[in-house]
Amino acid sequence: MPGVVTALTLTGCKDNGTATSQPSNQASPPAQSTTPGSQAPAPVSQTPTPPPGGKIGTDGTKLTITVRMSPNSHPITRTLTCDPTGGNTPNAAQACASLEKVSAAKGGDPFAPTPKGQMCTQIYGGPQTATVKGTWKGKKVDTTFGRKNGCEIKRWNDLAALFGPLAHTPTH
Repeated sequence: MPGVVTALTLTGCKDNGTATSQPSNQASPPAQSTTPGSQAPAPVSQTPTPPPGGKIGTDGTKLTITVRMSPNSHPITRTLTCDPTGGNTPNAAQACASLEKVSAAKGGDPFAPTPKGQMCTQIYGGPQTATVKGTWKGKKVDTTFGRKNGCEIKRWNDLAALFGPLAHTPTH
């Protein structure tokens, strides 16, 4: 078996006279390996590929957050941008950091709804509601948050930084 591995290794090192050298001031592309019999991986791009429909950096986070402390209260509307951080959301940097943290925990979507069939404690957290619309990392967002059961309270608390300091205060 060692002879087979050596033969495969030497075959990969064969020089057909087509090798090109790079000037010493340029970085070499990363080495790529494959398992014998597998397809070679796609080449690594040296320049970032723009997302569909936009330039790099232009499909960021632009959200409008509307919070109601109760069904009859006046709505509080705020804006948030990330990369660069801005808007009139209190502590916008913390709100953007919360989005990233929840995104990592939820597999990339901080606004994901509670999964269908999920068992939730039947506990009422309050009448507060929030609507979030806009884009997050270039993806369309149009979702609502509430506090009607344990799952929705968790979802609310995960992104409470978006809703502002009043959103933490229960109203009775």
